[in-house]
Amino acid sequence: MKIAKCCFLLILLSFRTEAQEMLIDKNSRVSFFSSAPLEDISAVTQQAASALDTQRLEIAFKVPIAAFLFRKELMRTHFNENYLESDRYPHAAFSGKISPPPAWQVDGSYRIAVTGNLDIHGVKKTYSVPATVVVKGETISASSTFRVKLADHKIRIPRVVTRNIAEVVEVTVSATYQKQ
Repeated sequence: MKIAKCCFLLILLSFRTEAQEMLIDKNSRVSFFSSAPLEDISAVTQQAASALDTQRLEIAFKVPIAAFLFRKELMRTHFNENYLESDRYPHAAFSGKISPPPAWQVDGSYRIAVTGNLDIHGVKKTYSVPATVVVKGETISASSTFRVKLADHKIRIPRVVTRNIAEVVEVTVSATYQKQ
């Protein structure tokens, strides 16, 4: 009976260790900014979900398109109906590998690169972007800013509004994970 209890305890401890390797943030922040001659457009959501696997050096984000908030409701309507077609493509997603590996157990700020696939508007494209990981006590934060060319994801801008919407937008993502 003691052997069975020891085995059960070892199994439980191994599950606990694995759980600590996968960290989740259900309120990740994603924003974008488009600067065009006639108008700047920006939007933000804090409803993105993110997972960080510190052992496999993988990170992923899933963003509900309809959750982006704009300063004007008409911008939000056009964004969802005419450009991102959120009823047809309700989420954007990114999954990638981290390199070099940060020292997850040592407080500090680490410059890394994340290479992976960004799926927007039903089109996947590989990106390699710089990012920063900050380890402070029981918290790991990750952030990155990168540029996305709309045409690469088959997001069409009608000629009549080309001076209102940039062909390339700046995307910023950030997540905060709590170690267990």
